[in-house]
Order: sequence, then structure tokens, then C-alpha cells
Amino acid sequence: MNRNSSHGFTLIELMIVIAIIGILSAIAFPAYQAYTKRAHVTEGLTLANGAKVAIADHYSTFGSYPADNAAVGIMQATSINGQSVRSIAIAYSKVIITYNTKVQNGATIELQASSAGGAIKWTCTQGNVPASYRPTICR
Repeated sequence: MNRNSSHGFTLIELMIVIAIIGILSAIAFPAYQAYTKRAHVTEGLTLANGAKVAIADHYSTFGSYPADNAAVGIMQATSINGQSVRSIAIAYSKVIITYNTKVQNGATIELQASSAGGAIKWTCTQGNVPASYRPTICR
């Protein structure tokens, strides 16, 4: 009896598997990069919460928006930073978040305060962070 059966994978089968893995990684890698950029942008919004509270406190006490970080007694803009955030600056009714190279060097998101009926409402108004990296509230 002739036994000519092979065991294991043939070269063609291995090449097909490698091609499939390559195609899947070509799709997954850009999606993962965009996900990490969005996570870095979210860090800036989280760091901005302290400035937002300081603006709201100043407005409720004095009835006006503060001129800068010093007016509300928080650290200067460049001292409020993180892994992807260069600075958090207050400019009257705005909180300006500036990012470093982990997002896009010098890219910004601006949060605008508006008062209605004694409450402060925050909207994402301007900035030059690419739309694909912005959170849904800023698109």
C-alpha cells in the first residue's frame, strides 16, 4: 500500500494565512492610531475641568468672567499639562486646551462658557484639532 499523505500545512496555505494577517493588520493599525489620538484629546478635556470650575466660581462670585489663570488663582497655563497636553489657559469665558505632539503639535480645543439663568453652560466652539480626533461634543 502506498502511503503518500502529508502532515501539516503546505507552503501555499501558510502564504494565504500570512496574507490574511497582513490585510487585517493594515485595517486595524490606522483604527488603533485614531483611537489613541482620541484618548489623548480626552485627557485635555479632563484636565480642563479644574479651569471650568474656577471660571464658574469666579462668575458666580463677581458676575464676570476671569481674564486669565491668575485671576482665579490656578497655576499658569503651561504648568497645567499632561502626557498629551501642553497647557490649559483661561481667556475670559474660554478654556483653551493646547496639545503636544501626541495629538498634533500646537493643536487646540476651545471650550466656551455661557451663562443662562445663573447656570454656566459649556460648548466646544473652536480649535484646530482634526475632526476625527474630537469627541462627539466638539464635532
